Amino acid sequence: MEKVGISTLRENLSIFLKKAQKGEVITITSRGHDMARLVPVEDKGVKSRKILKKLGENAFIGDIISPIDEEWEAMK
Repeated sequence: MEKVGISTLRENLSIFLKKAQKGEVITITSRGHDMARLVPVEDKGVKSRKILKKLGENAFIGDIISPIDEEWEAMK
């Protein structure tokens, strides 16, 4: 993780944006104190696939073809 002062960031913003785009996290400092972080944007498709994968690991699909034993109120 790289640290950069605000004035250096202003002078070289395009360089730091390219670094963030490549996956680097840049901590922005002011007078030696951490103030903010410049982080890459996560692709929503990738994030969605991660969530679906986690859900799929715990999913249980039983027999969906065989008829059920109970009658539904609407079928009476």
